[in-house]
Amino acid sequence: MKIQSLTVSERIILAETLWDSVVAEGVEIEVTAPQSEELNRRLAAFEIDQDIGSPWASVKARILSK
Repeated sequence: MKIQSLTVSERIILAETLWDSVVAEGVEIEVTAPQSEELNRRLAAFEIDQDIGSPWASVKARILSK
């Protein structure tokens, strides 16, 4: 199968199907040390400032307005 011959929608569906197959197996995805450090850094920053970020609708509007 040539993935590039698929439409964007078909490739998205393929990606979702692949992801769902991984999740269905109940496999734990290993987090690397750098990923873990970054997650800890972000959690610590959140605990300090409690900034929950912006709602999706606001983020989408900002992106689409550019």
